[in-house]
Amino acid sequence: MLPQRLKKSITDNPKKLANLIDLVNLPSALREFVGQSQISRLGCFLRVWSYIKTNNLQDPNNKNVVNCDEKLRSILLGKPQVELAELPALIKLHFPKEPK
Repeated sequence: MLPQRLKKSITDNPKKLANLIDLVNLPSALREFVGQSQISRLGCFLRVWSYIKTNNLQDPNNKNVVNCDEKLRSILLGKPQVELAELPALIKLHFPKEPK
């Protein structure tokens, strides 16, 4: 189930959903991390989130902060710590801009 705000956003502008689920060719750093040459933004975010959970990278004192290991740091601009709120924006930087 999608949150109400996201549902409204998608129904008002269906292109937003297409931007999240369209397959795109990945740059080399992200391709090595994900293990695929093409993936959607949403799929990429889910892979990164799965990696964070599997490797227990969330800060135990503050679950809104991710402590990056070397592999994660390679795709998140070399930052040692990242807040969960900025994670989608950092992943989005790897994807080409859509023409308007």
